[in-house]
Amino acid sequence: MEYNKEIKNRLKRIEGQIKGVLGMMEQGKDCKSVVSQLSAARNAIDRAIAVIVSTNLEHCLRESMEKGENTDDLVKEAVELLVKSR
Repeated sequence: MEYNKEIKNRLKRIEGQIKGVLGMMEQGKDCKSVVSQLSAARNAIDRAIAVIVSTNLEHCLRESMEKGENTDDLVKEAVELLVKSR
């Protein structure tokens, strides 16, 4: 699967969030602020995972349907990936 520009940009923003958290720590910001920013980064990572899994699932489903293959296993695998990522 080829990862598109949207997904890469999403991950670059997350990288910026993490760097921002490190900067907050170096500045001695309070625990509540640091944890809040880490939580925002975690939520962004969860959304990125969902986008990657759904994009991959769509791609795989299209390929399988074009070949006339059963798609049940693909859907199960995608759900398992999402569950494991939690």
